[in-house]
Amino acid sequence: MNIGLIIIIILVIIILGVVVIYNKLITLRNRVKDQWAQIDVQLKRRFDLIPNLVETVKGYAKHESETLENVIKARNTFLSANTKEAEIQADGELTKAISKLFALTESYPDLKANTNFVDLQNELQETENKIASARQFYNDTVMVYNTKLEVVPSNFIASIFHFKKEAFFEANETERENVKVKF
Repeated sequence: MNIGLIIIIILVIIILGVVVIYNKLITLRNRVKDQWAQIDVQLKRRFDLIPNLVETVKGYAKHESETLENVIKARNTFLSANTKEAEIQADGELTKAISKLFALTESYPDLKANTNFVDLQNELQETENKIASARQFYNDTVMVYNTKLEVVPSNFIASIFHFKKEAFFEANETERENVKVKF
């Protein structure tokens, strides 16, 4: 067999390998973006529910304004976040504030009996569960993508084309603490 033909075949195999690995990296990077967008969808739903929930609680818990203000402040902090890391941090604060808001209901039996509040609380709880699932899927996708960036031979292709690792959605220190509610 001709040496020139062998070299051409080897080059074609190498080029095809690079193309396959590159396309896989692009697919994984797009999956990471898609999973982040799924988290955004659920967070948007949460943000739409929060003002209604806060308004319902205001009527019953007028002197709990600090808790209500913290929920709104945390919501606004998330909305003004301009990086993924800032969104993750702000989301942790919002989750903590919502937990405190839900804890208030134990002190207000009339509020617990209000069907509007109960419906909103159930919707928000369902949304929180969806957010948790979306975070899990996001982290699973990031793990697959980041692993692909580190294993041979795709790590060579990733470095050539400047693929960067993605951050996991992790709980910050304040989210790991128990929620303390004072009345």
